[in-house]
Amino acid sequence: MLPRAFFERDTLSVARELIGTQLHVISPQGELRGRIVETEAYLGTDDPASHAAGGPTPRSAIMFGPPAVAYVYFIYGVHHCLNMVTEPEGTAGAVLIRALEPVSGQQTMAALRGLNTARFRDRDLCSGPGKLCQALGLDRGWNGVPLDGAGDRRIWLSAGPMPLVVASSPRIGIRKAVDWLYRFTDPDSSCLSRGL
Repeated sequence: MLPRAFFERDTLSVARELIGTQLHVISPQGELRGRIVETEAYLGTDDPASHAAGGPTPRSAIMFGPPAVAYVYFIYGVHHCLNMVTEPEGTAGAVLIRALEPVSGQQTMAALRGLNTARFRDRDLCSGPGKLCQALGLDRGWNGVPLDGAGDRRIWLSAGPMPLVVASSPRIGIRKAVDWLYRFTDPDSSCLSRGL
């Protein structure tokens, strides 16, 4: 299990080093697990694309709090997005988990996504932040849940082999700081939300 100290570091390092780690979620149907293959870093008040850009608000306050907790928000009135709070407490930062390569629980993931559980492709399960949350059953009720196993062991991360190459590219779906290379991917994965 990755400890709090892993997250209590600069956001860009955490975002890059999350590639290859495994995300575990305990659902009513059992454990769901996937290898993280795509992340995006969002910094504090100096990052105009970050929820923390304007300082703490009711939504972004969690980014200024203790690290190693889930930050789950609802976007476009349709999708939930899973982020992991980073940086020492008082400094805002979070990493958006954009895509997973499923490892176990694929049939449950397909059912949660409304797909045919007998005919689906792994890349259709968690290849995007909204798909990922749907496939893992994550919603705003998971906001603030510890990621380091402290008290609530419903979601955690474990170490895994980093790919030989971690690519960086601009973040997706933002209108500010569009050229910042804060998206990190395993370029060999077939489960990315979008090509490089």
